[in-house]
Amino acid sequence: MLVDSHCHLDFPELAPRLDEVLAQMAAHDVGHALCVCVALDDFERVLGVAQRDARLSASVGVHPDSPRTREPDVDTLVGLAAHPKVVAIGETGLDYYRTQGDTEWQRERFRVHIRAARRCGRPLIVHTRAAAADTIRLMREEDAGAAGGVMHCFTEDWDTARAALDLGFHISFSGIVTFRSAAALREVAAKVPADRLLVETDSPYLAPVPHRGKTNEPAYVRFVAACLAELRAVSPACIADITTENFFNLFMNERRIMDVKHEI
Repeated sequence: MLVDSHCHLDFPELAPRLDEVLAQMAAHDVGHALCVCVALDDFERVLGVAQRDARLSASVGVHPDSPRTREPDVDTLVGLAAHPKVVAIGETGLDYYRTQGDTEWQRERFRVHIRAARRCGRPLIVHTRAAAADTIRLMREEDAGAAGGVMHCFTEDWDTARAALDLGFHISFSGIVTFRSAAALREVAAKVPADRLLVETDSPYLAPVPHRGKTNEPAYVRFVAACLAELRAVSPACIADITTENFFNLFMNERRIMDVKHEI
């Protein structure tokens, strides 16, 4: 079984065909998917999707690339995270790629999410783009390691990965790792410890090869897993087992005992 550790099934590219998306998950042995929230005003919609199926869970958070949106506070995030379907805080983090001028509002928003995660005992889903140094700095300053979490859709170098790993975080790879241009990222993916490895689609975006340029969906996480298996010289089943176990250990405090122990 595989788990898609990050997707957006409430987005318009996927929501109208949710039944088909779930059927494709089942057909390709994707047993769970985490539906990630990007704005407080979207939370009820994200939660509604997650409540439709036992194979879905949800997060609550505000994406860093949204300057004009309802700002979260710690109490609000903690309150919404109390719902049993909510297993994480985020996605949150820093994204300087398109932001102009002062970015302090992003840093303050990130701090709020980290504090909420620590208070409610939920792991963080961290997004970072063109902001790796500040992302790691704030994670250290706010003791993000006390909450734990994942660096989602990871595209940074090994030094950034190592810093996140030192804080106790997992590293998740998306379809980007399959792109021809991602040779440096594949080197990082080969080095991440097995017990910190996750896979995701970030659907409806970033469809992996051989579907690059098309609408992504959780069933395609198998192509990410296959790429990691090749990089690490193990079977796709091995990657499926370890990343599934890692997901449930991180997000649901549920250790799954594998029939066969694999060494990566």
